[in-house]
Amino acid sequence: MFSRHKLATLLWSQHSPLCEEDAAALIEFAVSLPLLVVLVVGIFDFGGAFNLKQELNNAAREGAHFGAAQPTNDLGLAQPPSVNAVRYLVDSYLQTAHINDCGLGLNSTTWALGGTNLDWHFSATGNGCSMTMDVIREVPSQVTIGGATVTMLCTTVQISYPYQWHFNNVIQLLVPGANYSLGNIQSNATAANMN
Repeated sequence: MFSRHKLATLLWSQHSPLCEEDAAALIEFAVSLPLLVVLVVGIFDFGGAFNLKQELNNAAREGAHFGAAQPTNDLGLAQPPSVNAVRYLVDSYLQTAHINDCGLGLNSTTWALGGTNLDWHFSATGNGCSMTMDVIREVPSQVTIGGATVTMLCTTVQISYPYQWHFNNVIQLLVPGANYSLGNIQSNATAANMN
């Protein structure tokens, strides 16, 4: 049987400074955990977005360089083969980079003439996402060479690609009701026409 003295000593030992330090550490961890989660998810989310942006820049650049080398004698057609070749090249680049192409290379991709006669707009919806790509042939660009201004015709490829942001879900741990609407990733590239 415990005497009163032994029982009081046992209970008092539970309130030792070591237990107070453990409680403080637990409270500090509970306060800092949401910050750490937001930080880690933010690093992965923005890192993934940056990586995707770089790949889209490369795909647009490849498409613009390829399109700039294509002939212009078929641009009077509603669906020029030279513009379609740019679409297939960008699609191939996305697939090689293991990026969902949203069905860009499929026949279900819709074509439409954009704001000018030489602007083709592609809308691809498939594989669980939806993206757009514009191929604009003969974009005038002013270049100064040796003090003289020269107008060059260029090909531009513009890509708008969806990115599944997770940061918005996690930031609500710190600020309930916060809504950061981060949209699509945009990329474009221009190359001087060779033909």
